Amino acid sequence: MKTTLVPAPAFRLSARGLPARWHRPAWLRLLHDSYPLLTWVGWLHVAVVVGAVALGSLDHRTVTGLNVWIKPLKFGASGVLYLWTLGWLLADFPAVVQAKTRRISRLAGITMAGEIILVCLQAARGTTSHFNVSSAFNGAVFGTMGVLIMVNTAAITWALWLTFRHCPIGSVAWVWGIRLGLGLFLIGSMIGGAMSGRMAHTVGAADGGAGLPLLGWSTRAGDLRAAHFLGLHALQALPFAGWLLARMAPRLRAGVQTGVMALVALGYAGAVGWLYWHALRGLPLLARS
Repeated sequence: MKTTLVPAPAFRLSARGLPARWHRPAWLRLLHDSYPLLTWVGWLHVAVVVGAVALGSLDHRTVTGLNVWIKPLKFGASGVLYLWTLGWLLADFPAVVQAKTRRISRLAGITMAGEIILVCLQAARGTTSHFNVSSAFNGAVFGTMGVLIMVNTAAITWALWLTFRHCPIGSVAWVWGIRLGLGLFLIGSMIGGAMSGRMAHTVGAADGGAGLPLLGWSTRAGDLRAAHFLGLHALQALPFAGWLLARMAPRLRAGVQTGVMALVALGYAGAVGWLYWHALRGLPLLARS
């Protein structure tokens, strides 16, 4: 389903530094050749995941009840999935707008690199990175992260607008999967903004305490991170649903494909909305006695 994207000359050396004998999968070669900065920042996140696992086994400090390296681990895994998915989707835009999609990829890469570096910095210092204004330095870190996320959100908004101005290449279901995935990603980002406005992600209790393994979502009170998580990962779920629909029912009329994708997106948005409403009531996603 991917287009054959011919990168600009400046991008032909994007894979420099990779072992010559390593035969990269086609999907990874496409990302490296098309959006090198975005792809290398994805590799930075992979390194963070590996480092967090190693450091977590050696460093037993905790923040809000979890090992200090759990947050870099989660953000690293989520970040690489986001960055490489974004690059994969941008590669299906027509050639006429590839200069613009490269700018979007650079914005996403730079902002995500900045965020993961700050998350790791605060973990190394043994403190929280989000909602932390306990000192001028911590407040500056949190404020900087807020600016980075705002820029990243603006880049995704730009990408969504481009999908309507310049239709990506692929089936109707795939195209609507991209559009709806980007749109619901922005809703997930808005939930993140709501958490920043509250200066907390837990509703009905202080942040921290009993939570789900690894995720840390509260098992005693409401936690907005569940809705935030589901909204952000619409970027993977909706395009996948579109690809699956086109693959399983390739002869469906365009109007039917559009209708099915609208129903899928409506159900997905309903799940995000329910999780958000549930958390605002102060109710945990999974309670523990």
